[in-house]
Amino acid sequence: MTLEEKLQNLPDSPGVYMMKDAKGHIIYIGKALSLWNRVRSYFQKGAKGEKTEMLVRSIADIETMVTHTELEALVLEANLIKKHRPKYNIVLRDDKNYPYLRFDVKAAFPRLEVVRRLKKDGALYYGPYIPAGGMWESLALIRRTFPIAPCKMEFKADKPARPCIQFQIGRCIGPCTGEVDTRAYHEVVSQVRLFLEGKNRDLLNMLKQHMEEASERMEYERAAELRDRIAKIEGAFEKQKVISPGFENQDVIGFASDGGCTDIQALFVRNGILLGRKDFYIDDVRGMSNEELITDFLNQFYAKDMIVPAEVLLPLEVTDRALFESWLTEKRGAKVEVQFPQRGRKRELVQMASDNAAQSLREHLLSRRSKEKILMRLQEELGLVNLPRRIEAFDISNIQGTESVASMVSFENNTPDKRNYKKYKIRTVVGPDDFASMAEVIRRRYTKAKEEGLFPDLILIDGGKGQLNAALDVLRELGIIGRNPLPQGEDRGEGGSEGEGIRREPDVIGLAKARSGEEGSEREFERVFLPGVEEPIILDPMSATTHLVARVRDEAHRFAITYHRKLREKRAVHSELDDIAGIGEVRKKALLRHFGSVEKIKQATAEEIAAVQGMSQKAATEIVRYFQGTGVRAGKES
Repeated sequence: MTLEEKLQNLPDSPGVYMMKDAKGHIIYIGKALSLWNRVRSYFQKGAKGEKTEMLVRSIADIETMVTHTELEALVLEANLIKKHRPKYNIVLRDDKNYPYLRFDVKAAFPRLEVVRRLKKDGALYYGPYIPAGGMWESLALIRRTFPIAPCKMEFKADKPARPCIQFQIGRCIGPCTGEVDTRAYHEVVSQVRLFLEGKNRDLLNMLKQHMEEASERMEYERAAELRDRIAKIEGAFEKQKVISPGFENQDVIGFASDGGCTDIQALFVRNGILLGRKDFYIDDVRGMSNEELITDFLNQFYAKDMIVPAEVLLPLEVTDRALFESWLTEKRGAKVEVQFPQRGRKRELVQMASDNAAQSLREHLLSRRSKEKILMRLQEELGLVNLPRRIEAFDISNIQGTESVASMVSFENNTPDKRNYKKYKIRTVVGPDDFASMAEVIRRRYTKAKEEGLFPDLILIDGGKGQLNAALDVLRELGIIGRNPLPQGEDRGEGGSEGEGIRREPDVIGLAKARSGEEGSEREFERVFLPGVEEPIILDPMSATTHLVARVRDEAHRFAITYHRKLREKRAVHSELDDIAGIGEVRKKALLRHFGSVEKIKQATAEEIAAVQGMSQKAATEIVRYFQGTGVRAGKES
């Protein structure tokens, strides 16, 4: 079915649409109350933003998924964007779950633990703590102040254990001893809850009353202990920034834009206290309205596994506000209000978030301009055709030709792009041949890149002329270099100019470290080898450009070494059982746990092996046959 036919047969119902380019890559994902109206609107005449015009020119196919409601479409859209990361969507570079403190108050002896996954298990969760430093400070203070157990030991009343040093120094009341009353322990738990929930006055009043009662009973040691605890808590509360006197739970969103770049700040207010903040920098929002920007942000931000507060404060009105309220209310399990405050204390909080966003944006833009200058200097010093915004670097790692591997690391604007790191096992080369190994990995990497039509600005090979020439031969063979040369400085854009048959050619260099030839000198310097140039370029060791290429090369070396070491370690713990069909990791562990060693398994009969938990008669027979086939005595025939 052609694109025009698909446009004529769109359903008039809620759903999600996925736009694809000529290569079948998903380039944009959106939701709609009516797929018929929304998708067709992209192709109607009228004023469109620059980014939308570029999107429409790239659309070759459209796929739709119908949902029952617009709310279902919203959730599906968020999950699909997270999975596919389309080129024309705003994609938040934040794939980690936020840290929380989990407190299972229903346990006999509750303990605090740090988690990044939320479960509906009846436990209390506090957070998110961003950055995590504040969480660790709070946890350390709690453990210094409240004597709850910090360990993960399973407490059994009928099997008391010897208490650890935390008990000896008074930081744990020792439930492991079996002598602690659960009522007394839960009294401490209630104090920790008040502390975490910011109920300062209630907690201090409770502790002061306990202190006075202890003093009246002439339990002066206990009274002194409570006095010290009160002092620590008062000191902690003085450092906490109470920004919402109503003790609300709020997420406050602010943003700032400049020159096609945007920074969005999320402030996390819990029980009136500013718990932390998260900064999101987006470097290309040209053609998007502020409402579209905030809508896309909310869609992705709350798609994460996180605790949703009772209020979300926005810097502007959004059309889908009621829809977001329904989604977040469902996610929280209680009512959530999405507000656009225009006056009062809540408006001041939004302004504070926006002021923070503006400051972060200035810092990002300053850093970006600095990085751009370094890239321009590198381009000039090496005579590169491309401004090397995207660099892919390769390294080979082996020990005398064994477990030979390769790594590819990717840098985007001087920053590691770890999502696009790749590691390779060398398949076709036997022995320590770095040239052939480099040729293999370059062929594997750029055969796939050629299909996708996306190449880096600069390919950096760790090594001298030999490794560089091996890579160049493969790149010429694949037709990636040596054709369609463009004048230096001409902007070819991402992946070349479509429709004109011009494909971007990456620059290729080799980088090798050498020592000074001066007698008694141990000074090292970097040499850059260029295609067709006999003598290498010696880089200034103090130059920022030298630091950049050396950092990229060193990261490739680190990544390769890490992978190589992992394979060596895996090989060192390899067992003969790994070579037997039907024996996986679980069965192998069960057999070794039961028999104690591979040698004893070799001596066992099929009946003895089959008796092990998780084993079958067929698998047991296979083990006996395997060891018999290798000439090892495997016990009596069954």
